Amino acid sequence: MNKQDTTGRTTAAARPGTVGAGTAPGRFIAGLIVAQWLSFAALFTPILVSLSVRVGELDPEGKTVSLSRVLAVGAVLAMIANPLCGALSDRTTSRFGRRRPWLLAGSLVTTLGTLICGTAESLTTLTAGWAITQFGANAVYAALLATIPDRVPDHLQGRVSGAIGMTLYMAMVLGAVIARPLIGHNLSLFLLPGLLGLAGVTTLVWIMRDDAPADRAALPPFRLADFVRSFWISPRLHPDFAWNFCGRFLMFCGISTMTGYQFYFAVDRLGQSVPTASATVAVAAVVTMSGTVLGSLTGGWLSDRTGRRKIFVFVAALISVIGLVLTACAQTTTAFYTAAAVFSLGLGSYMAVDTALAIGVLPDRTTAAKDLGVLNIGNTLPQSLIPAIAPLFLSIGSASGTNYTALYLFGSACACAGAFAIHFVRAVR
Repeated sequence: MNKQDTTGRTTAAARPGTVGAGTAPGRFIAGLIVAQWLSFAALFTPILVSLSVRVGELDPEGKTVSLSRVLAVGAVLAMIANPLCGALSDRTTSRFGRRRPWLLAGSLVTTLGTLICGTAESLTTLTAGWAITQFGANAVYAALLATIPDRVPDHLQGRVSGAIGMTLYMAMVLGAVIARPLIGHNLSLFLLPGLLGLAGVTTLVWIMRDDAPADRAALPPFRLADFVRSFWISPRLHPDFAWNFCGRFLMFCGISTMTGYQFYFAVDRLGQSVPTASATVAVAAVVTMSGTVLGSLTGGWLSDRTGRRKIFVFVAALISVIGLVLTACAQTTTAFYTAAAVFSLGLGSYMAVDTALAIGVLPDRTTAAKDLGVLNIGNTLPQSLIPAIAPLFLSIGSASGTNYTALYLFGSACACAGAFAIHFVRAVR
């Protein structure tokens, strides 16, 4: 039965899958998009520029290997935070709701991590700060993503997921624009994006004042062993979830090769100085944002309109593969921008429709944050794995570790395999 508040309005918690009566749908969705955009900016500004610059200052000779280690440690924390904080969010009975406490706390932790990164004088401190940043940002992401099945009707989930998907590259543009004038000012370079993320999430928390707590009576008793076991989602019982996880993992292996090394690609392959490389990354982010916005909105709208998900995910992933191959072959700045445009067009469509597909294969909507968190290990594990193995590809036939062709061709092979994995999903068309 639908629950009612003291004014007789039906609450969001009582009717999963709809926007809460106490929040105007447009205002909630706008707040969700802005919060995700600014939270991504706090995370991806360091990935694109800030960490590369600071690692290059601290270890100029071994910068690619050191950057890989920093990114890998952070990704491990991200992989832990996403399902863990999602599961705890599902069980949160606070009077402030079940999503809002995790949104705000995660954003505060993210900001603390960027502060530590901005004041770090050693690779060890920088790595610790980045790990804290990743943990906080993924706690935010787990709660944010869960608000889609919580509050958005099924027939709008493709479009809302598309809008959320395009914020990734909107954040990269914002981050690149912010970073360029701040190079040389390490504290501001890291902390300003963190503060923007905090502002965006705080605004969403204020909008979601109708966020209801989990129903204490409906929750099973908390037992640590059962809680730990709940993170295992059997591929035998839920094969569609498993195939979607596999496809997402492989696709994000390809994405991680593209996003993590653009700055060094501009320096090493294109022969640019640090300031020029920063500008190139900024322009590439604008190009990528344009393609992502177009791909996200078009893919999400067509998917909702046709009621189909799989074909759009498949085609989008293959377009991204083409973009990665073009990047592997790029020898000029123009060719690099062209490759980024193609890659982002596919990625935008993929991010839009794959999130809607993922919601469609959830084992249980009442544990959406936990299950989406488990699925998002497929996003975060490559962020740890790819930096760990990237030096192997970068060093093929290159004593200086700059074989970007091998790295991007490997990424394209992963993304291609991810596209074909989606074929085995049966429950969603």
